[in-house]
Amino acid sequence: MRILHTEWSEGYGGQERRILLECKGFKARGHYVAIACRPQARLYKWAKKEGIEVFEVPFHKALDFKSIFKLIKIIREKNIEIVNTHSGIDSWCGGLAAKLASVSVLVRTRHLSLPLKRNIFNFIHYMPDMIITCGENMRKNLIKNCGFPPDKLISIPTGVENKFFSIIRDKSLKNKYGLKEDTPVIVNIGILRREKGHEITLRAFKLVLEKIPEAMLLIVGDGPSKPRILKEVENLNLNNKVIFTGFIDDPSEVLAFADIFVMSPWPISEGLPQSLLQAFAAGVPAVATCVGSIPEVLIDNKTGLLIKPGDYRAMADSIIKMLYNYKWALELALQGKKIVEEKYSEKVMISKLENLYKELLKRKV
Repeated sequence: MRILHTEWSEGYGGQERRILLECKGFKARGHYVAIACRPQARLYKWAKKEGIEVFEVPFHKALDFKSIFKLIKIIREKNIEIVNTHSGIDSWCGGLAAKLASVSVLVRTRHLSLPLKRNIFNFIHYMPDMIITCGENMRKNLIKNCGFPPDKLISIPTGVENKFFSIIRDKSLKNKYGLKEDTPVIVNIGILRREKGHEITLRAFKLVLEKIPEAMLLIVGDGPSKPRILKEVENLNLNNKVIFTGFIDDPSEVLAFADIFVMSPWPISEGLPQSLLQAFAAGVPAVATCVGSIPEVLIDNKTGLLIKPGDYRAMADSIIKMLYNYKWALELALQGKKIVEEKYSEKVMISKLENLYKELLKRKV
């Protein structure tokens, strides 16, 4: 198969990592894959590094004719059979280019839980042969609240790279950040955006310190909300208790020593975070908000602890409970790891996508 992915985003979070993981997986199976993205996008650099062919496309706006015609040229020159679009602007440009170039299959991957308006003014949502969601709750939301037909939607969660399942837990790695091996380390991994709700994690951590004053919080990632988050740290007087690591290419090095993984996203956009799946694959106990498709893998009191969005007091109580009963917390994490191994591995994702593409191509013969 010959597949082209399009991506407008300049960042490098879970969405962009999934695109690259898909490309690497399909390339390893002998398929041709390429990415069309903006030249300043971080995905451009990482794809080049992994030996994936990348095309520079500006994606200035939804109806960017320069981008559309460039995509048509790429599709024809590379004999593309399948176009998979990922963000709003590139879904317009990529979708129109795919139809104008008579591509066999057009697919849209939906990474966020934000609703999509399916009407005559957003006709682009009628064009894909299939929309892939990163979780079943996201799929159900598009059917129930947005009017999408069930037979045009399929849930294929993001897979976890094999290396995360074989992480060797090593508390001595805390030393890299100037921490003692017995220091309780709480880790939050993700792009620093408003919708990720870092302020909730910080307020919860402030309460955790009242019971466990030796605890430390690592915030792993970078993004546009960093100045606001730094200000919140200052306002809460947490300057000496929070470490910002910046962007880390391989978060497995942090998960190898993390005691608790936390995330507190708001329900406006979260799908199924890769960082949560990676934490479970590494056997790290987790606390997270009940949004998007998170409850599909983080089952309250079975694989981790769930809290309502914005409830920082409940998050603090959950973290304290896990640290006070750590053997029990590790048992929950082990159950989470079993679910991730069975349903959310890289191999499972690539196989499901490969079968879907083959079936969609077969329908067009």
